[in-house]
Amino acid sequence: MEKLNNLGLNKDVLEQYESEFKEYVLGRIADQNKGLYHVWTENNAVLSEPKGSLTYHATSGVDLPTIGDWVIIDRDSNETGNAIIHSVLPRHSLIKRKVAGFESNEQLIASNVDVVFICMALNNDFNLRRLERYIVVAYDSGARPVILLTKNDLCDDLDAKLADIETIAYGIDILVTSGLENAGVDEITNYLKPNKTGVFIGSSGVGKSTLINRLLGETVQVTKVLRNDDKGKHTTTNKTLFELPDGGLIMDTPGMRELGLLDVSESVSQSFSDIEALALRCKFSDCNHNTEPGCMIKKAIEDGDLSEERYNNYLKLQKEAEYMESKVNKRIEIERNKKNKRIAQFTKQNDNPKKTKGRR
Repeated sequence: MEKLNNLGLNKDVLEQYESEFKEYVLGRIADQNKGLYHVWTENNAVLSEPKGSLTYHATSGVDLPTIGDWVIIDRDSNETGNAIIHSVLPRHSLIKRKVAGFESNEQLIASNVDVVFICMALNNDFNLRRLERYIVVAYDSGARPVILLTKNDLCDDLDAKLADIETIAYGIDILVTSGLENAGVDEITNYLKPNKTGVFIGSSGVGKSTLINRLLGETVQVTKVLRNDDKGKHTTTNKTLFELPDGGLIMDTPGMRELGLLDVSESVSQSFSDIEALALRCKFSDCNHNTEPGCMIKKAIEDGDLSEERYNNYLKLQKEAEYMESKVNKRIEIERNKKNKRIAQFTKQNDNPKKTKGRR
């Protein structure tokens, strides 16, 4: 399976396929658009759709296929129609966010990713608080976060911005690039060795598609010129997986105007480990960090070691994550009860003919 190995196939996926699904076809989703998926197999790219029961029994978006998934399909070509996705194999990472609006449902961004490149432009798009939010989502995915600063050619205060980022991105690598000048693009490939997968995430117009074109050495993603506010016009509308010339894979994703959190309390703690470490040093274990004496968080803010904006954003994201955790748990319980009710009704309908047979 040389082709699938180049697409990131690992030992766990291969063993499960060979032990449970040998009579079917193994592939990886490379493109997703409006309920249809292009699945790369050892021999072909096969247009596929989920099996009805896969969709019917799904209790949340997490149960459905997404780009990057290893899936089991029933055929290796489209000669007799679309292939049917029978099963989604376990993921080793999953990037997701809350759908826009007031619902608590998940929107899947990508799966089985090794590196999450958080793309942020060094122009008017630059925003530390938004970057903190992306870091939380990246940590929650289970993949390695890397901060990818784009459009260096439009930045006059790079050193100051790097210093600001270093106060919030502990232990996270930072790359500086310029898609138009090709500066720093080669550094990205150091993270994308053969069999490894990366994904670009970020706001609309930060230059993700330009970087994809530079990495591939050809124009495969359409880009548009800057607007008057220094922002590129968003053009990517669907998620796509690309093979790099020297091995490795990279995904492009549509720009995100809103990045809602789900039940990511642990990832908030990981992203703001500096604040949680300060809290452990407070004089009182139940310190609320308001008026209590011996509060190390208050002291850090007063001494200039911790910005009040970062602390307030920590509280905001923590509250959002806790709220969403309760909503998600409640929704899952409701969906589970609905599913059990449907199963009970189906069982009753199938049992009744036997029980009533012979009655007058």
